[in-house]
Amino acid sequence: MFMETLAIMIILVPILLPLLNAVQIDLVHFGIVLLVNLVIGQITPPVGVLMFVASAVSRTHLGQIAREIWLFVGALVAALAVITYLPELSLWLPQVLNR
Repeated sequence: MFMETLAIMIILVPILLPLLNAVQIDLVHFGIVLLVNLVIGQITPPVGVLMFVASAVSRTHLGQIAREIWLFVGALVAALAVITYLPELSLWLPQVLNR
């Protein structure tokens, strides 16, 4: 929420990669979970880069977007819970394409 998405990926992924390999977590699943988490961070205040983009594109006041965005944040958090705890849902397509 407080850092840029690319900076978080550059800093966090090399640190976590040995740990993920040690506990045998699927790297594709980790990537999906990480990116969904980063999207949630980018649409929520205080940084909320995507809120600023939506405000500029729609020519709407930022305060109005901030009031209306919480339904979408809730939906993303629910989707993140499903993706995190049911990895076979998010890994189905990559497994089909790997055959």
